[in-house]
Amino acid sequence: MILACAVAERARSVENAGMTSPDGRRRPGLQWLLPLLLLGCAPRHPPADAVFFAARIYTLAGDAIPDSAGAEPWVAGLAVRAGRIVAAGDRRALGRWIGSATRVADWPDATIFPGFVDCHIHMAGLGRSLREVRLFGTASYDEVVARAAERARTLPAGQWVAGRGWDQNDWPDTRFPDHAALSAATPDHPVYLRRIDGHAVLVNARALAIAGVDARTRDPAGGRIVRRPDGSPSGVLVDAAVDLVAAHVPKPDAAERRARLETAFAHCAAAGLTGVHDAGIGPLDLADYRELLAERKLPLRVYVMLGGAPDTEDRAALAAAVPQPFDSTAHLAVRAIKLVADGALGSRGAALLAPYSDAPGERGLPQYDLESFLALARPLHARGFQIATHCIGDAANRMVLDAYAHLEDEVSRPDARHRIEHAQILAPEDIPRFAAQHVLPSMQPTHCTSDMPWAEARIGAARLPGAYAWRTLREAGSILPAGSDAPVESVSPLLGIYAAVTREDQEGRPAGGWLPEQRLTRSEALRGFTTWAAVASFTEAEIGRLVPGMRADFVVLDRDLLRVAPHDIAGATVRATCVGGDLVFGAAPPAR
Repeated sequence: MILACAVAERARSVENAGMTSPDGRRRPGLQWLLPLLLLGCAPRHPPADAVFFAARIYTLAGDAIPDSAGAEPWVAGLAVRAGRIVAAGDRRALGRWIGSATRVADWPDATIFPGFVDCHIHMAGLGRSLREVRLFGTASYDEVVARAAERARTLPAGQWVAGRGWDQNDWPDTRFPDHAALSAATPDHPVYLRRIDGHAVLVNARALAIAGVDARTRDPAGGRIVRRPDGSPSGVLVDAAVDLVAAHVPKPDAAERRARLETAFAHCAAAGLTGVHDAGIGPLDLADYRELLAERKLPLRVYVMLGGAPDTEDRAALAAAVPQPFDSTAHLAVRAIKLVADGALGSRGAALLAPYSDAPGERGLPQYDLESFLALARPLHARGFQIATHCIGDAANRMVLDAYAHLEDEVSRPDARHRIEHAQILAPEDIPRFAAQHVLPSMQPTHCTSDMPWAEARIGAARLPGAYAWRTLREAGSILPAGSDAPVESVSPLLGIYAAVTREDQEGRPAGGWLPEQRLTRSEALRGFTTWAAVASFTEAEIGRLVPGMRADFVVLDRDLLRVAPHDIAGATVRATCVGGDLVFGAAPPAR
């Protein structure tokens, strides 16, 4: 063996010396012996289950973020056994892990990144939106009415028409719509159409009648019935008022719930996601997840946030819940509770410290004061849950930061990793508190590029320094777990990375980006969907990097996100998605 290795080393040196003839062509020498001799020198280890090659495989190894994207470490191959990476290196080194039964896949013109994780998504809602009337991108109220009427014609009279995705800010008339046109087009069906952010709905006259909502109905606490001048409901219900009609919409049966999840999983895998943080689910959804897990049909890693609304019918289940880290397969964890402190900026439900600039009499719809929030959060914190609270406005963010500080003073949990979901509008003086209190700002980059056409009108120029303030949060010491809030936004992490790097829409507007001083670097944006996402779910020792010992979760793209022009990031194509070394989307090419 020693002699073989010595000869192999001599053969390598001769080969590397470049045995060439005077005309510059390589002469035959000992290089033909090298592969055979190296077999005798290879370490004695079992072959890998699979070996993957690509033009570049970015590992995101180490804790430091490179000064430039070009400095990100990369390798050419990964060897995987039992779902974990056992070796990462160049093609020659990885060749030693290939046995007769090893699966080999080679993408010579593609780039591999650690699998993307969406830190804030609504899986059942995504599946539902893909199966109902899709109103995303509608350019007018007339288009919304037409799509709802088209679906109604396919359904028996009396059956509910449901949909999601309208946004009046995208229409020529940016005021909330009135139900008159919708009611005239759908007289025989109750209609329930959720706004893009899920914090408001548009319903028709029949739905209002079923729910008994009329001019005499009072606004519920934390909600608003948008009214006509005569006091009658316009058809738009905001935040807590949504429940007035939602309670009458038929609940999906088990088969429909399962179909929604399966549809959502397929959509996510095709987008390059290997994991999701499902933000706010109930006991039935959790039972569906556990059923899929038992059947080995849970394709992605799911980090569950149980819904924690105080008026939910699931209060008993919530009171009995205990944190459950990822199971042995690392496919399901129930470790977080999702709370909601205010509404959305687009529907003026976000709770602000000062009135809205375009609605001076309004400050939003806070869902709690400090004491009521603490009463709900205190037992959750004491039982070891991570608390993830929806906060859009600066008032909501401040109140929840105050509450988290109180919780830590009462029961110290230095690694609680409590989160604020969205953290969109912050008072500048509150920004350093996130890092100081070890609170994670879980943000969605495409919210910025969706909201930027009208956000300044809502909050005014003076509050812009705290709007979607990614760079300021980073400089204050925070990491930024990233997500999409799908179905509010597209599920694509590529669009999220593009938005974080450019702060432009997909047409490149505004040139140079909106509030460009808040842009992230490519490496930071990439970590938001990988290593920082892992920290947000306590899995930094399992996922987020492609190094030996980590689970083999990765995505194969047709281009190198760290090297292409910024505007080419959004157009990247996902060729394959792997979880634990197994393909969940795409097809492996034949080995070369």
